[in-house]
Amino acid sequence: MNAVTPLAQPLTYAGEITPTQAWQRLSQEKNAKLVDVRTQAEWSFVGVPDLATLEKQVLLISWQVFPSMDRNSAFAAQLENHGIRKDDVVLLLCRSGVRSKAAAEFLTAQGYQAAWNVTDGFEGPHDGNKHRGGQAGWKFSGLPWAQG
Repeated sequence: MNAVTPLAQPLTYAGEITPTQAWQRLSQEKNAKLVDVRTQAEWSFVGVPDLATLEKQVLLISWQVFPSMDRNSAFAAQLENHGIRKDDVVLLLCRSGVRSKAAAEFLTAQGYQAAWNVTDGFEGPHDGNKHRGGQAGWKFSGLPWAQG
């Protein structure tokens, strides 16, 4: 009997984009917006992408609310309040690409046409010592960032 290889599940959002590709889109497309979905603590203590040279600002809108880490029920409304339209290119970034993927899926289900997950997020995955920032992500890629 021949084994059947299961078909890959179709993406439920626009797709995956590396931090470097996200930077390129931000620099080339006027309607490309970067939304950092991490928490206030992460923005304050770890840092945030710096889009000043592109004359843009990263939008800081938490996907989950610290410390409970419940989903932010006002997420879509907060995006809309910041002027994000459903036809904008929305590049979503978190620490490692997990929360931003969930946010991309949610926004796509809400009718957003181009919600992208920035792979490896701001800090990337753990290395062998369970430290982040040493193998992938926004910071590792040498992209501009600032710490408050």
